[in-house]
Amino acid sequence: MNDDNVIELRKPPESAEDALVCVLRRGAQELLARAVEEEAKVFLDSYAELLGEKGLRQVVRNGYLPTRNIQTGIGSISVKVPRLRDRSGSGIQYASNLVPRYLRKTKNLEELLPVLYLKGISTGDFEGALTSIVGPGAVGFSSTTIARLKQVWLGDYEAWRQQDLSKKRYIYFWADGIYFQARMAERQCILVIVGADEFGNKEVVAVTDGFRECEQSWREVLLDLKNRGLAVGPKLAVGDGALGFWKALHKVYSETKQQRCWVHKTANILSKLPKTKQAKAKEHIHDIWLNETKEEAEKSFDVFVETYTLKYPKAAECLAKDRSSLLAFYDFPAEHWRHIRTTNPIESTFATVRLRTDKTRGCLSRKTTFTMVFKLLESAQKKWKRLGGPNRVAEVIKGVDFVNGIAQPIKDKRIAA
Repeated sequence: MNDDNVIELRKPPESAEDALVCVLRRGAQELLARAVEEEAKVFLDSYAELLGEKGLRQVVRNGYLPTRNIQTGIGSISVKVPRLRDRSGSGIQYASNLVPRYLRKTKNLEELLPVLYLKGISTGDFEGALTSIVGPGAVGFSSTTIARLKQVWLGDYEAWRQQDLSKKRYIYFWADGIYFQARMAERQCILVIVGADEFGNKEVVAVTDGFRECEQSWREVLLDLKNRGLAVGPKLAVGDGALGFWKALHKVYSETKQQRCWVHKTANILSKLPKTKQAKAKEHIHDIWLNETKEEAEKSFDVFVETYTLKYPKAAECLAKDRSSLLAFYDFPAEHWRHIRTTNPIESTFATVRLRTDKTRGCLSRKTTFTMVFKLLESAQKKWKRLGGPNRVAEVIKGVDFVNGIAQPIKDKRIAA
């Protein structure tokens, strides 16, 4: 073969990725510099008509503030914020909205801290860990800084758990007990409630520790919500089979309907079957709650119970005993079914955390644990999907009846009003 026709495949240099990051960082720095200059220009133009006796502008440029390095997800970026001067003596002050005073790190990095901490990064290891993420020059992440931030987070949590709820209205609750053992002397249960408000947004409602998932612990959580102004409970609560929550819910918010989590129920049923039967049984379970009507679901329900009662009575009984609460979602909007059939908003948030923290050494205090859980949920709730369906949330609040997920005509004029 002619050597002239051979195409040489060259391996890209090892520094190619680093070069790309440098290009991105340099472009971001130039873009930020232009944006800061434009922001200052807009501010100056807003006072262009403010003139002195000789017709000179009173708000003028006056150099720059000292150069600042800001830690971002692509490394450290330097920025110089213009300094403006008011010669009129009227007290006009300029502060950049893009680069506020004392800003040293972007918000996404601050949100990363509780996640890393909860997943096992010790306070003394933050600086090294973040250096590998944002590059050399990561400042403001020493163990002293992290310890101080933990106190700030604890203050945020305490203020949040005391906020007034009298103006809030939730239509759904998702409740679960999250267990953590890693980095702690004892296995601790964190009781979590996520709610969907009157606008369809999901948000954290309660985060506290309890003695397992007993009735007394859940009752204290629910009574605290009621004492802070949440007089009307949700229309539906979604949870697993922990009897403590359901007993407490009935005593505090007696009008709330119950929906058992299908994911938890499926796991409980399969645990009572041989492994060789679990795949087929799982398909039968899916046939129940994926039906479009409650009537068809009831038929599939009966088929499962009849099929497994003879040889596996415990599995059949595990399903049969919660029939009404497992099918409660059919009495609510079909657009909400995928949200209210499981406790997914809580489970998905903590699935990865459980795997990581179970292998982490060290010791966490009680307060630090649920403070970190709160910060993790606070960050996660920004990505939770809203409830779908136009006007469906309002219809649920008004008490409109739903049959197989479809709203029924309102017959009671008092409800219509």
